[in-house]
Amino acid sequence: MTALLELTVYFTVWTLITVVVGAAIRNQEWTREGRDIGLGNRDKLNEATPMGGRAERAAKNSIEAAVFFVPLALIANAAGLDSEAMLGAQIAFWARIAYVPIYIAGIKYLRSLVWIVGVVGYGMMVTAML
Repeated sequence: MTALLELTVYFTVWTLITVVVGAAIRNQEWTREGRDIGLGNRDKLNEATPMGGRAERAAKNSIEAAVFFVPLALIANAAGLDSEAMLGAQIAFWARIAYVPIYIAGIKYLRSLVWIVGVVGYGMMVTAML
């Protein structure tokens, strides 16, 4: 497996972790009521706390980020351009790692800056393939 594909696996695992943690924070699954919600059908969700809402949005945003990252990485790999796309992929990956806790913590301007850094990483991946 190439380093780019390995990074893609890590990106995917981080996305899964973000979704699980986002749901746990959103539903307050450390409480009995939250566990019941998390293990149930979630038909009647309580209104999210501000942090719970941010965790839920961070999880959704992580899925959206994977929609950009994974195809770019797979195309770069198929084209034999792993090493050319790797720096952009690393920037996008580490930006994603930083983004999630910053978003959940509610640090609004830094969150946007880190998001932009991730987008620059995607752009570098595209540029490396053109």
